[in-house]
Amino acid sequence: MTQTSAGDTFYVTIGIGREIFAVPVSMVLEILPTQQVFRIPDAPAHLDGLIDVRGRAVAVIDLRTRLGLPRIASDEQTRIVVLDVPLPGRTLAIGLTADRVFEVAALDEGRLEPPPDIGTAWSHDHILGVGRHRGGFVAVLDIVRLFTSDPAVLTAQRAMPAARDDGSAPAVRAA
Repeated sequence: MTQTSAGDTFYVTIGIGREIFAVPVSMVLEILPTQQVFRIPDAPAHLDGLIDVRGRAVAVIDLRTRLGLPRIASDEQTRIVVLDVPLPGRTLAIGLTADRVFEVAALDEGRLEPPPDIGTAWSHDHILGVGRHRGGFVAVLDIVRLFTSDPAVLTAQRAMPAARDDGSAPAVRAA
């Protein structure tokens, strides 16, 4: 993650509904307007499909539905945040559809609090912590956890040709 000498970590802040989430700037490759996606048959509901990003097939996940919220129609503020997610032994390119993107913001890493204790178990594995910015709360997403067991990502990976060691895709053979 990108840090200043004061210990602040920089994040791209994104909006889903009224809530603000953050992803580390160090993972963000590009922020794109919405675009047509290639739909993958029998994909999970939150996998929108694939887009081409500079010759690279990128799975696009609707962050809203991945977080259990209802899907909404895209508008002029909707963006796809393209991330490089570091996984053991490889890096995975993922696009997140967000209602809007706000800014790059510094959150004090020391002031991140764990997800709130509500007195009962709830699934918050995808939340790294909760910070504050401009008088409000920002939930910092644990991107690696959000996607390491995501069935949509596994479906998209199966739909993409495997890359060879030299980074190129293998040739498709006719049957």
